[in-house]
Amino acid sequence: MEFFDVYNDKKEKTGEKLPRKGSFLKAGQYQLIVLALLERPDHKFLITRRAMNKKWAAGDWEVSGGGVQAGETSFEGVCREVREETGLVVSRAEGGCVYTYSNVDLARGDNYFVDIYHFHLAFDEKDISLQKSEATGFQIVSFPEIRKLAEAGKFLHYKRILEAFAAEGYIPES
Repeated sequence: MEFFDVYNDKKEKTGEKLPRKGSFLKAGQYQLIVLALLERPDHKFLITRRAMNKKWAAGDWEVSGGGVQAGETSFEGVCREVREETGLVVSRAEGGCVYTYSNVDLARGDNYFVDIYHFHLAFDEKDISLQKSEATGFQIVSFPEIRKLAEAGKFLHYKRILEAFAAEGYIPES
């Protein structure tokens, strides 16, 4: 069973750990999620298509990421998630965490912080090894292609990715 650390509203660990499945977070309790923008030197990004058996957004496109496990740092969590989902190693890649936001949904007990990382690394299609339980496919695309998917309602976290780029002063190739 996987567990996550509980954070307070200042994004500090409280010392409490909860199971990943079935936990209902109260006011002032958060879990930590990470997302990774993986950009090649040609300014193309790796996106993956969510598995069709996912409860939320099945078949939609996204960047790699997921929940940070108990005992992990944000950076360790993003490195693990990217490696598990794509086979790529980002621990020594150029880049890092560029943006953090929080979400509070007390009705669903779904409170979280999200750290968005932007990594620059060279990789090819042959380097990608998808975790079949997480993704059914991948593409290496330009940012305008991501925008088109977002406009069609088929790309997750687009607004937040734009906020992350703005926070780091980055303008993706149009």
